[in-house]
Amino acid sequence: MKLEGKTAVVTGGTGGLGWYICKSLAAEKAKIVLVYLKSREKAEGYAAELRSMGTEAVAVSADVTTEEGIGKMADAAVSSFGGIDALVLNAAFNKWVNFSDLESLDPALWNDIINYNLTAPYLAMRTIGPKMKEKGGRIVTISSIAGLSPSGSSIAYCVSKAGLIHLTRCMSVALAPSVLVNSVAPGLMEGTRMTENLAPEYADKARKSALIGKAAEREDVADAVKTFIKTDSITGQTLVVDGGKVFH
Repeated sequence: MKLEGKTAVVTGGTGGLGWYICKSLAAEKAKIVLVYLKSREKAEGYAAELRSMGTEAVAVSADVTTEEGIGKMADAAVSSFGGIDALVLNAAFNKWVNFSDLESLDPALWNDIINYNLTAPYLAMRTIGPKMKEKGGRIVTISSIAGLSPSGSSIAYCVSKAGLIHLTRCMSVALAPSVLVNSVAPGLMEGTRMTENLAPEYADKARKSALIGKAAEREDVADAVKTFIKTDSITGQTLVVDGGKVFH
C-alpha cells in the first residue's frame, strides 16, 4: 500500500510513541487522524505540525475503551477524509506492580489493564475491520516484548500484551484476504509513559541487558509500523524491536 493520500487512524497519538508514528506516516503524505483522550491543546498542536509537513491531519478526542469512542474516531475519519485505510492501535495503559506482589494486583487493576490493552483493540478491530474489507486496509497493533516473556510492569500487562499478539493473529484470519493485520512488539523505549511507569531499577536493567546496551529507538518502532502498513504480503505476524533482548 502506498501511503500518499491514504488515511491512517492512530490511537494514543499524543504519546511518546504515538507521536513518532504519526510523524513517520505523515512524512509519506498519509492523512492522519490523531486520536487522544486528554490534552486537547497538545493534540491540536501536533495536528497543526503534521499539516505543516504538507499533509492533512485532524485531532479527535475519543475514549477507545468504549464502543461510543471507537465510533467517534471512525466517524471523524470518514467525515474528514472519506474512510480508513490504516488503523494503528497504539493506546495502552500500564502500572508497575512487582510480579510477587499479588495483593496489589487486585481485580480492579487487572480489569483496567486488560480492558485498555486487549478488549479495546478487540472492539476497534471488530467495529472498523469489516468496514475496511471492501477496499482493503492495514491494521497494526502495538504489543510488547512483555507479551512474549514473563517480564514487564505487571502480570496483567504481560497477559494483556500476550493476548493482543494472539488477537492480532486471529484477526488476520477473520479479516483476510483484504485487510492485513500485524503487530509491533517494542522493548523498553525512552520518552514514553510506559517506561516512566516502570521501577527505575527495572528500566536500567532492561537497558543493560539488551544486546545493543540501550533502549529501542522510537523512530525504529514507528518505521516498523510503517513497514507493516506498506506491505502487501505480510499478515498475522509480530515484529520485535527491542535492541536484542527477546528472541521468538
